[in-house]
Amino acid sequence: MMYLGSGLCCVGALAGLSSQSTSRLGNALGMIGVAAGIAATLGSLKPSPEVLAQMSTAMALGGTIGLTIAKRIEISDLPQLVAAFHSLVGLAAVLTCVAEYMIEYPHLDLHPSASVLKTVAYLGTYIGGVTFSGSLVAYGKLQGLLNSAPLLLPGRHYLNAGLMAASVGGMIYFMLDSSYTGGMACLLGVSGLSSIMGVTLTAAIGGADMPVVITVLNSYSGWALCAEGFLLNNNLMTIVGALIGSSGAILSYIMCVAMNRSLPNVILGGYGTTSTAGGKPMEVVGTHTEVGIDQAIEMIKEANSIIITPGWGLCAAKAQYPIADMVKMLNEQGKKVRQSLDLLHIVLVAETSLLSYEDRFGIHPVAGRMPGQLNVLLAEAGVPYDVVLEMDEINEDFPDTDLTLVIGANDTVNSAAQEDPNSIIAGMPVLEVWKSKQVIVMKRTLGVGYAAVDNPIFYKPNTSMLLGDAKKTCDALQGKIRDSFSH
Repeated sequence: MMYLGSGLCCVGALAGLSSQSTSRLGNALGMIGVAAGIAATLGSLKPSPEVLAQMSTAMALGGTIGLTIAKRIEISDLPQLVAAFHSLVGLAAVLTCVAEYMIEYPHLDLHPSASVLKTVAYLGTYIGGVTFSGSLVAYGKLQGLLNSAPLLLPGRHYLNAGLMAASVGGMIYFMLDSSYTGGMACLLGVSGLSSIMGVTLTAAIGGADMPVVITVLNSYSGWALCAEGFLLNNNLMTIVGALIGSSGAILSYIMCVAMNRSLPNVILGGYGTTSTAGGKPMEVVGTHTEVGIDQAIEMIKEANSIIITPGWGLCAAKAQYPIADMVKMLNEQGKKVRQSLDLLHIVLVAETSLLSYEDRFGIHPVAGRMPGQLNVLLAEAGVPYDVVLEMDEINEDFPDTDLTLVIGANDTVNSAAQEDPNSIIAGMPVLEVWKSKQVIVMKRTLGVGYAAVDNPIFYKPNTSMLLGDAKKTCDALQGKIRDSFSH
């Protein structure tokens, strides 16, 4: 019954985490479910005092490390943290599968489902190896320890096919051979093969596809955990693993649709980094228009409707707080605030200037380095959930918007996705900010984004570039707006 309750809590946690308004409840249910599962496991094992002391020490050490990391980690570094945790899940799966085979081998002849046990042990080792090494490569890319560009090895697809064929051959031998030495050799061999495959697959992925890598690895880690649950006959681990694996796979598919990629292409790596049309990408030429802080403030004051589109630059600069304060000041100065539920944004009528501000945030599904990162970042700064809209909800509003502020976004607002069929991001759904009457792009330089594609919107006649560090620029805007409304 304890395991059943723990499993229900974990299912409830996933349901809670599906909505921002219930995410805290989801986290609480998840913690309760895991804690109850650990307690149930200890109760069923009935360990000796010595073993219980060892287990308690290990849990205390792990809990202390986890608590320390949770307190120190910045939200902008969450993708790297998630990748690092995924690698630990993969490593644990490999060690668990190998250890369980070693424990159960003397009894395999009498085991009623020996074939199932060996199958799960081999598959768990394989999935765990791919997850372990792939997550380490993803961590290195996101942390800047490795080149973020895709590593396109010559004949990489043949290499991956060879590794897969060798792994399948190893499984056939593992299932047919009954010797301990042969079984261990197969498990250790597939550990090495899968680890190499994890590196070759993940290293070949780069550019704008990196957010999808996180969700794919998340799914891998879930299936690895599911294999552990089967081996250990632990229902809770099986349930949680299946939830993580399936939800990660669904999210990966959703992300691929948002990136105009197919899931198999992302998993195989190297796709989405070159043009598929066969022609030469268009050359982006023109003269950009720069504005200063004072000019930007005047444009904000003259606008009746504003959409804010943040990107990775907002995360990197940790500029969510001044932006949130700026939006709050725009809303508070009017004295009269009403909420339009059909449009899901706040409409403010300013008493002093009789201007109507519509403050909304438009978020691309893959903005940032992992799904939902910008949503969490804005929520941390106190931005209401109902003014943060997804791409499909906000795109139709751009033509009727007086001013769009693009803060640190590049690839997700790149018009080349629609205007250049030879671009490597051609066909990728983007936020159509250039359709606004006026656009202010706030970024450090005119350089390319993560996908290394020039952005034509920088040179459009309705675009003004406000160059500089996002945090300093946002702080300056916040101060100027405060001074403007205080007079």
